[in-house]
Amino acid sequence: MVKPVKKAVFPVAGLGTRFLPATKALPKEMLPVVDKPLIQYAVEEARDAGIEEFILVTGRGKTAMEDHFDHAVELEQTLKERGKMEALKEILDCLPGSGRVYYTRQQTPLGLGHAVWCARSFIHDEPFAVLLADDLIMAEPGCLKQMVDVYSQVGGNLVAVENVPREMTGHYGILDVAQEQGGLARAKGLVEKPDPKVAPSTLSIIGRYILQPEVFRHLDRQDTGAGGEIQLTDAMARTIGEVPFHGLRFKGKRFDCGSKQGYIEANVAFALRRPDLAEGVKAMLRRYV
Repeated sequence: MVKPVKKAVFPVAGLGTRFLPATKALPKEMLPVVDKPLIQYAVEEARDAGIEEFILVTGRGKTAMEDHFDHAVELEQTLKERGKMEALKEILDCLPGSGRVYYTRQQTPLGLGHAVWCARSFIHDEPFAVLLADDLIMAEPGCLKQMVDVYSQVGGNLVAVENVPREMTGHYGILDVAQEQGGLARAKGLVEKPDPKVAPSTLSIIGRYILQPEVFRHLDRQDTGAGGEIQLTDAMARTIGEVPFHGLRFKGKRFDCGSKQGYIEANVAFALRRPDLAEGVKAMLRRYV
């Protein structure tokens, strides 16, 4: 029987250096796309997929996220007094229930695998999801919900994947595909940031994962990989043969909000979906292009 996924880890300790000086005092995960921060999109996607417990792996200077997922009593009271009930509902709807959000520190930036390892005490012996907030995905249903539905059938480790240009394989974890049927690819191996000349495919892992707790046994070794960091991809690769491993071609559009161009594109795309903004944004774009 496949255990349900009820916990999600959000690695949010990165420095966001590509967005300096904006991220000098503001966590990059709090950068807004239209009027909602990146981390809120990720938490809402997880919640819509059935996640009940949310573990944020933070670092120094990240307390704004803790405040965001807490009550702002004075603000809430002011909105209520002014009759701004829609705005009040929006800020209350983003709050997970009491005792559902946990925070732990990644004190040293040693890589994504290390960040996930820092959450091990909250996971115990259960499957869990990992969501990278700067991979913003426009999809209906949400990417993680699509994954949870497939996971209930195949179990094991499951990652979201999409094809990238071969010259870009050195920026991603790449699947070595054994078999592909429909949108589901069974992997026989994984390679972290391979040289394009030797990459086993162009099918890249993006920031959505469903993992079995066996991955922690390999992360416990604290082995370093590409870039001298503890790579989550390396630990996942070592679980192949122990548990099933698949990549899912999700239905939707991914925006790399870790890059300035991707972040700007996400703002435009999400604004164009808003009935209250679409026509004005179209007119604005025509003035510039």
